[in-house]
Amino acid sequence: MIQPSASADPQSGSGDAERRIAVPGCPNLRDLGGYPAAGGRTTRWRTLLRSGSLRPAGADGVARLEEYGLRTVIDLRTAREADRAPSPPGVAARTQLIPVLGPEVRGLPPGLAPVYQYLIEERGDQLGSAISALSQAGALPALVHCAAGKDRTGIVIGLVLAVLGVPDEVIAADYALSAGYLGAQAVSIVGDIQGSAGLDGQATADLLASPPGLILDGLARARAAGGSVDGYLLAHGVTPAELGTLRASLLG
Repeated sequence: MIQPSASADPQSGSGDAERRIAVPGCPNLRDLGGYPAAGGRTTRWRTLLRSGSLRPAGADGVARLEEYGLRTVIDLRTAREADRAPSPPGVAARTQLIPVLGPEVRGLPPGLAPVYQYLIEERGDQLGSAISALSQAGALPALVHCAAGKDRTGIVIGLVLAVLGVPDEVIAADYALSAGYLGAQAVSIVGDIQGSAGLDGQATADLLASPPGLILDGLARARAAGGSVDGYLLAHGVTPAELGTLRASLLG
């Protein structure tokens, strides 16, 4: 199969046919390859994908994903969400459910900013577990997803890209793609997220948005807590060897 070119750019938006993976019902499914990283390197294509719920993929979508040879799916949803919208079988050899939201989220003020602060400051061990899982031998190619593929997935992917030395402005641009990719389909996802994930009090408008400032603030909080993104992850269970494996596996 022809590999996408390194010109695929997060700022090219929802018309980027190289980055976006066409699976009906999964509008926010995309490849994280081709981003500039540390040492003049770039992130590898067909090695790490991000998405919202895979339940709507169907047989044709599973067949499309099988082309990527996925070994691992990291599901960041709650157990309740996963039970209500299970992923179809056959997407990957292994699926790991690593819920990054806890019951405390129900007591947060409205809006996504408090959720992002909560995730970075209170759920670092869970975020670290997701990144450790990606760093294991034989874990890649892998796909990380939640319900919409925007917030929980956005934070985990943002931390991974930061470890790889991808500039913050590129991380923010990749994060911002979600709002355009989801489009009108996001409305049907919001109700499920509000109920099953515990975000009942969050404003719908916030749940539909992906302003770059949110992910930049999350990265800043991680750096403030750990001195660097690496330091933050090391403090939450990720080992130096795992960070090295992640770089070796995801940088071309």
